[in-house]
Amino acid sequence: MTHPPLLLTPGPLTTDAAVREAMMEDWGSRDPAFIALTAELRARLLAVANAGDSHVAVPIQGSGTYALEAAAATLLGPDDTLLVLINGAYGERMATIARRLGRRVTVLRWAEHQPVDLGKVRARLAADPAITHVAAVHCETTTGLLNPLPEIAAAVAEAGRVLIVDAMSSFGALPLDAATLPAPVVLASSNKCLQGAPGIAFALVERALLAGCEGRSTSTALDLYAQWRGFEANGQWRFTPPVQVAAALVEALRGLEAEGGPAARLARYQANCDTLLAGAEALQLRLYLAPTLQAPIIATFHAPPAPFNFGRFYDALVRRGFVIYPGKLTEADTFRIGCIGAVMPGDMARLVEALGPALAEAR
Repeated sequence: MTHPPLLLTPGPLTTDAAVREAMMEDWGSRDPAFIALTAELRARLLAVANAGDSHVAVPIQGSGTYALEAAAATLLGPDDTLLVLINGAYGERMATIARRLGRRVTVLRWAEHQPVDLGKVRARLAADPAITHVAAVHCETTTGLLNPLPEIAAAVAEAGRVLIVDAMSSFGALPLDAATLPAPVVLASSNKCLQGAPGIAFALVERALLAGCEGRSTSTALDLYAQWRGFEANGQWRFTPPVQVAAALVEALRGLEAEGGPAARLARYQANCDTLLAGAEALQLRLYLAPTLQAPIIATFHAPPAPFNFGRFYDALVRRGFVIYPGKLTEADTFRIGCIGAVMPGDMARLVEALGPALAEAR
């Protein structure tokens, strides 16, 4: 293999050398240098979303799912009702988490190839005054479907409800401007479009909203209010932080700024995706989503007809230096190829060259 393997997945994904190098240093978690690093981390996360002073950044240890659970545990009270907008596995996960915590949950569902329908959202909010919060996935990583976040946010704000955005696979690339988008809560993690290492999740929460959540959380470790107050008090994490992962994320955020910010990163991801989709079409691989719904984050393809074997296809691509993802759909046999990470259009062109021989080996 002449190239190191590229992780063409939705995360963990391929990182660049500077991010990996940042993890080589040990840090004392109570040391002033790490406290300063944490302050830079929080400030840079806010800057990515153009949040300014309206929001606070609260990182926590763990994968993105930890942020989902922390938000549900901290922001939802026993008298609140959460409406979850679902068109994939990650919307389902949000509903499952809230139910497990004993919160009131209602859902609206669409097929995995359909975006959220704004008319139905407005009608449900008008019909059910008990709904206090709405949770939506920006880019549903199950398929790569891009939901209409600005329209969802406007509808929720007009109805006087609180929007919780799962931005796991969009934050740092797809447009999300807290100065203009009414999104009181944005949840994401270190290892997708930010191109850091896995191990840190975070919430960007409106300051006034979080200030009203003291003592509400059903969890000790996943208490966003207590974590925020700890940072404000002394700059420290309440429990042992993943210090090397934090250093890597700060380096990744510096790299995002150097690249030109989210708009420049989105342009690169779009070029990656365009290269992939053109090559896949030439090989008669069928995209699962309508092209207008496809975010340049991860693409889902229908599996070719039998005797196609995904295991053989996967192994053939690994031998050629590429790691992809199996499908996650309930209704179709698919596989997924990511377009994010420290990956360039030239890398995607090499993948396209490898797809034909790998497909031949998989039959």
